Amino acid sequence: MGKTLAEKIFDAHVADRPFGDTWVLRLDRVLCHEITTPIAINDLVSKNLDQVFDKTKLKVVIDHVSPAKDSKTAQQGKILRDWVRRHQIKDFFDIGRNGVCHAIFPEKGFVRPGYTIIMGDSHTCTHGAFGAFAAGVGTTDMEVGILKGVCAFRKPETLRINLNGKLSKGVYAKDVILAIIAKIGVAGATDTVMELRGPVIEGADGVPALSMEGRMTICNMAVEAGATSGVCMPDSVTVDYLWPFIGPAGEKAYATKEAALADYARWRSDDDAVYAGVVDIDCSGLEPSATVDYKPDQVKTIRSLKGKRVDQVYIGSCTNGRMEDLRAAAAVLKGRKIADTVRGIVSPATTEVYTQALKEGLIQIFLDAGFCVTNATCGACLGMSNGVLAEGEVCASTTNRNFYGRMGKGGMVHLMSPVSAAATAIAGSFANPEDL
Repeated sequence: MGKTLAEKIFDAHVADRPFGDTWVLRLDRVLCHEITTPIAINDLVSKNLDQVFDKTKLKVVIDHVSPAKDSKTAQQGKILRDWVRRHQIKDFFDIGRNGVCHAIFPEKGFVRPGYTIIMGDSHTCTHGAFGAFAAGVGTTDMEVGILKGVCAFRKPETLRINLNGKLSKGVYAKDVILAIIAKIGVAGATDTVMELRGPVIEGADGVPALSMEGRMTICNMAVEAGATSGVCMPDSVTVDYLWPFIGPAGEKAYATKEAALADYARWRSDDDAVYAGVVDIDCSGLEPSATVDYKPDQVKTIRSLKGKRVDQVYIGSCTNGRMEDLRAAAAVLKGRKIADTVRGIVSPATTEVYTQALKEGLIQIFLDAGFCVTNATCGACLGMSNGVLAEGEVCASTTNRNFYGRMGKGGMVHLMSPVSAAATAIAGSFANPEDL
């Protein structure tokens, strides 16, 4: 009987099986940011366990409130900085060279097929786009991960999602993941690994494979359907993205891309693997969509919501703040102005994305259109800074959660793609680019 990608990773990383279906896995990466990690650090210090298992496998960033907005967030940053210095952790990305965690860590080449990854952040599932097992965990698991380099899991079953057909013009990865969540519900993938397959992801005759940016967008929101992780099979798209790090100009891990592709093939699910379930979605008929109300499975087409007012449009986050996202939004905004009734905010996901967007003239397009362009930060996504809503206000957002109060007490968040968000900013109400 064949095995799924998740099963192969579990088998390759198991350190112990102490009881029942509990698997203790060796970790390849422990990712840290300034909101959740300081709690783990302080607890370890209080227990006289201020140690790290391997400083080369710890990757650290300040991103959620960047820069600090008050004394509390400043203290959280200080705890993280002091810890990094005590343990001489090299890969630390402070303000001015930082980025949103789930964008900057792949950007730096820290994620590879077959890796096991944890972080005290629910959207750690993003990194499964590379064929890794990546999961958000709580404080206790973070402490053990930092100290011992292991984490305990129940071996998850795998739910296969076949994304068939071809995306129509104006339909993007964000629309695809919203369609998946709408179909299976917010608990539809609970305690499973969501394996994303089919022509939309992997390509086929006349259908291009989805980019790594698009794959990360979809995997990022796997948790919104209850999944432990979302995964894509590593392929030539994965190798091309990682090549600066794994090729002769990087770590010299592989002499050729063909060699890398052949090696990474061991992390693909077998043809005869057994799944907990299989869901088929015909993506050919998908339209640009947005969430409504306060659950990510409550989704309607933007066409059906046309004319619904918004007060703020936010483009950014670990879901949709990468170069591909900014280019797509800027193409809609170029030569246009956003509505006088709308506040537009764009937050490039990393400093490198900001720099590249500046070089390409995208930042100027956003500014000319009337957007406020901020540094890389998570701030507005979780209602901490850089775009908090007032009670009764409505935001069209490229982020990943529309829970009640997510971006501010009493505010309403509608999730959509960067292109739909840009068109909505111009119209001042829900709109598709063709509506302009």
